[in-house]
Amino acid sequence: MFVDRRNWLRKRWRFSDPLFWQLIAAYSSQDRYYHTVEHLYHVLSMLEQLGGESIALNLAAWFHDAVYDTHAQDNEENSAELAAALFPEFEQIHQVRNLILCTKTHQAFDAESQILLDADLAILSTEPEHYQSYAAAIRKEYFWVTDEDYRIGRSRVLESFLHRDRIYSTPTMQAREAIARRNLDAELQRLAHL
Repeated sequence: MFVDRRNWLRKRWRFSDPLFWQLIAAYSSQDRYYHTVEHLYHVLSMLEQLGGESIALNLAAWFHDAVYDTHAQDNEENSAELAAALFPEFEQIHQVRNLILCTKTHQAFDAESQILLDADLAILSTEPEHYQSYAAAIRKEYFWVTDEDYRIGRSRVLESFLHRDRIYSTPTMQAREAIARRNLDAELQRLAHL
């Protein structure tokens, strides 16, 4: 399956081979369990489903988790800087940077950011078994955090989504809002028993 996903991704990459392999290597690092090539594949395939066709939007999706260190607080900033450093002449690099940065707070600022955020958060509205695998993978990425600290931090994140009027912005994903809320509630219940 990984080879199929990688081939699918390769067909959608519009730039140089070395950059493609640099990104694949970043998303394949051994300390990643959710923010992997599989996640990249799902975000890009969701962009297609949601009508996200611009080069800037797709480039932002490719780079949004290119830098990912669970000990750091500036992954999105570093991912945005990496994109800007590798594409300094791209006329829409400012938009790419802003799109990547909005994945930190998951607050949309325009139609493209709504599409990117809905694609990035689509995992929340998957079948419960898939969602539980996602939640377990996130926990593995934070293996170094104590159970108590993880429970507190993760619960804050989940509650922040549940307190929103809407998690999703696009009509396609708004139709899956109730599923996402059920998954988030179920994870909160599991965390309460850690």
